Amino acid sequence: MALPFFGCHGHDQFEMTGLDEEYNRLFNEGMVCTARIVSRAVISGYKDGFNQIESLVDVGGGIGGSLSEIVRAYPHIKAINLDLPHVVATAPPYDGITHVGGDMFVSVPNADAIYMKWILHDWSDEHCIKILKNCREAIPEKTGKVIIVDHVLQPEGNEPFSDTGHAFDMMLLAHNSGGKERTEENWQYLFKETGFPRYNIIKINALPSIIEAFPI
Repeated sequence: MALPFFGCHGHDQFEMTGLDEEYNRLFNEGMVCTARIVSRAVISGYKDGFNQIESLVDVGGGIGGSLSEIVRAYPHIKAINLDLPHVVATAPPYDGITHVGGDMFVSVPNADAIYMKWILHDWSDEHCIKILKNCREAIPEKTGKVIIVDHVLQPEGNEPFSDTGHAFDMMLLAHNSGGKERTEENWQYLFKETGFPRYNIIKINALPSIIEAFPI
């Protein structure tokens, strides 16, 4: 059975960004709007983490809204914004950021760390495993890490934002085939399958958490 979004438009939301210029503009502007709010909480809650990074790739970074906030706070970081070619074609220039058109399912540029905000929840476990394996190949074996900003659902539902997290999960069922919010157990499975034996969850003053995944 087709997802409601696909049934209405005949394409999924990411395909639509490449087919409809107005939809692409609205989608990317919407992502920038949410990025401003969440990025402030990420920057405040991950100070030591960003201080240790010299180079950073934002995978699926849209037109660079989130990454620009990070680089503004940590100007020593050399940053790459990776997204589909038709997306980065509309991205404004930012000091310290290079926009790269590509496909996270094919390869990811090399860097000290990879950053993904609200990316993996859009995809099935199979797709996430492909993305994470490409991320692992792009970072140093001993010092690299992947920084994921995404929900960590609490099965018991007694944490702040729990209801909102479950509402997001229902929304993804309508928009993205295989997309879902994940519990810590779900994240642990993905990391085990992709060569990240160690991870750390950092709660911040926002709906998502910061999840660090390490290759050793």
